[in-house]
Amino acid sequence: MEDSALTFFKAILETPSPSGYEQPVQRVVRDYVGSFADEIRSDSHGNLIAVKNPQNPLRVMYAGHCDQIGLIVQFIDDHGFLYIQPIGGWDPQQLIGQRLTIWTASGPVKGVVARKPIHLLTEEERKQVPKIKDLWIDIGAASRDEAAERVRIGDPVTFQLSFEMISDDFANSPGMDDKTGLWVVMEALRRASKESLSCALHSVSTVQEEIGLRGARTSAYGIDPQVGIAVDVTHATDCPTVDKKTEGDVKLGGGPVITRGPNCNPLVVERLIAVAEQKGIDYQLAAIGRATPTDANSLQVTRSGVATGLVSIPNRYMHSAVETISLADLDQTADLLAGFALSLRQDETFEP
Repeated sequence: MEDSALTFFKAILETPSPSGYEQPVQRVVRDYVGSFADEIRSDSHGNLIAVKNPQNPLRVMYAGHCDQIGLIVQFIDDHGFLYIQPIGGWDPQQLIGQRLTIWTASGPVKGVVARKPIHLLTEEERKQVPKIKDLWIDIGAASRDEAAERVRIGDPVTFQLSFEMISDDFANSPGMDDKTGLWVVMEALRRASKESLSCALHSVSTVQEEIGLRGARTSAYGIDPQVGIAVDVTHATDCPTVDKKTEGDVKLGGGPVITRGPNCNPLVVERLIAVAEQKGIDYQLAAIGRATPTDANSLQVTRSGVATGLVSIPNRYMHSAVETISLADLDQTADLLAGFALSLRQDETFEP
């Protein structure tokens, strides 16, 4: 991975983008792709679309959602403690003991989430799983008025953002879902742009995937692609307590995961496999017998239908503060997506 690409990856991971509040990370993306995209545009929903070779009639769309799970401030009590709602799917136990950031109009405000100490919990309380409605954020305010001077109802909240290497290849961050996919689609565009493309390649930083696959639906409607590939994370099953018989055999460092099933066009899937084998890219296969909970779901049923694929990066500990991925998987996924685009010809058809 080139130094500039790694710098871009760290930058998007350290920039907030809870669903509905993705503008800061979109500005980082725009700055990066400006040096190689032929066209960059945003739509009213907030999707950012970078295009190479825009006049070509064969339109290919790569979708990586930039939004991450978050929280939103709902209530400030008389003592200055904040109560929140979730943005996206949360396990409340992931929040306890975490440092958080509230992203306000005047800048970030630091806070912590905890609960009554174990010494003070009753036996019954110790057995209960906490609910988000029972958790609060402490920003060090002494009253409602003091807190309201710093925070407004509706301000978004994320884990404290960071990037950390835990080995020569594995890295963790709260935002791997799906800053990895965002990075891949933009990096694939950069790598493909160095050669001659026979398609119009639209790499899209989609919004609001975590609250209903919304940005992929609106951006795909505007682009009207014949072929679309979503890039997301998937559950790595190479850690304790995850059942491979039900979740598949997916490991960090094993390469990109190509999904097979009714959400994926079989010709797109076979082309992805062929490109991987031709280029010597390690890959893994996954199967899902229904519409996937990813942007591929919205892509496939846009307008009169899109020949859709789903390529995923293995991710341990999804929707936590320590989502962990392999940089080698990331790099190979960008090569796979670039190679797929370069393999296409204008007369391609993907009718199954």
